[in-house]
Amino acid sequence: MAHVPSFEMPRDEIKRELDRIRHPMRVVVDRAKNPFNVGAIIRTAHSFLPREIVLVGTEPWYERAAMGMHRLENIREIPSVEELLEVAAREAWKLCCFEKDAASVGLWNAELPEDAVLVFGNEDTGIDARILERAYETIAIPMYGINHSYPVSVAAGMGLCEWARRRYQHGRIVVPRG
Repeated sequence: MAHVPSFEMPRDEIKRELDRIRHPMRVVVDRAKNPFNVGAIIRTAHSFLPREIVLVGTEPWYERAAMGMHRLENIREIPSVEELLEVAAREAWKLCCFEKDAASVGLWNAELPEDAVLVFGNEDTGIDARILERAYETIAIPMYGINHSYPVSVAAGMGLCEWARRRYQHGRIVVPRG
């Protein structure tokens, strides 16, 4: 599994080592309404070492829910959807939006490319329609009950886990050694 640096190292050394072994995917949160959920997504995303975590909007988020992992992550805050879309176009991001009601593919059949940008929306309105219009793919996570949706932090964990599972299939090593 993953190589995790010793917590006895200074934080800047830990961060440098983590940056060396990060994956090419990103996580975008179209600012969740509940500030706890943003922190929880950062904490969960850290376990998968994305290139960066992008927070869209200016709403506050709860650092304590990140359990300190925000200090080890590359977090970029982008104030608006318009600015996010400019960055995504300029950097040729493949926006893989997790949005059940607008989905064109289920999670098991989604492409989820190596450099995917996994996008998660807020609890009330989901992902902004302007982001969905630019989506590389729009993905639904299977659900069987009558519940309308998963908590956004849970959906983020499932999307990240599926992205990683595909890279670990057949014994492939995701994190470089040495």
